[in-house]
Amino acid sequence: MITTILVIIAIALAVAIAATLIYAGTAPDTFTIQRSALIAAPPEAIFPLISDLRALSSWSPFEKDPNMQRRHGGALSGKGAVYEWDGNRQVGAGRIAIIDSVPPKRVSLALDMTRPFEAHNRVDFVLEPRSSGTGAATRVTWAMQGAQPLMAKLMSLFINCDKMVGSQFEQGLAKLKALVETAPQVAAE
Repeated sequence: MITTILVIIAIALAVAIAATLIYAGTAPDTFTIQRSALIAAPPEAIFPLISDLRALSSWSPFEKDPNMQRRHGGALSGKGAVYEWDGNRQVGAGRIAIIDSVPPKRVSLALDMTRPFEAHNRVDFVLEPRSSGTGAATRVTWAMQGAQPLMAKLMSLFINCDKMVGSQFEQGLAKLKALVETAPQVAAE
């Protein structure tokens, strides 16, 4: 009797695991996470804070570890600029490199995480001029896309990665907005 119950439980568990794997396997093989913010400044005032990776520490939501080791290499800004970090569990370790830059419209980066898990994604910042009631404004869009292997698909059944990473993008865009909008504006000569 107990053996029969254990066999039924084992079969039910195996069926549940198989169903979960099959369901996760039907998820898309790629992901995209994207957030935008409207900043009351022209693209030219915002672009340097994105294309110079040394400026990230002033607004990035991922700069949470005061003891994080940072290294910059390659170009000073724009295509070829590289930023590597190694920090605590909250920030992990990895490398970003600007792979394309179209001033003052777009910056594309290759993101290679090594810790807490390995990931290779593309990150894009797109700056679109807009007009607002008070003058120049820019819609800044921060997007990340990449492969979604089976383990990530399984994880997404239990964790809303779009919400988790998207909230970080929202925090970063809010910091960027505050930084740009409170900076003294240089008058055109």
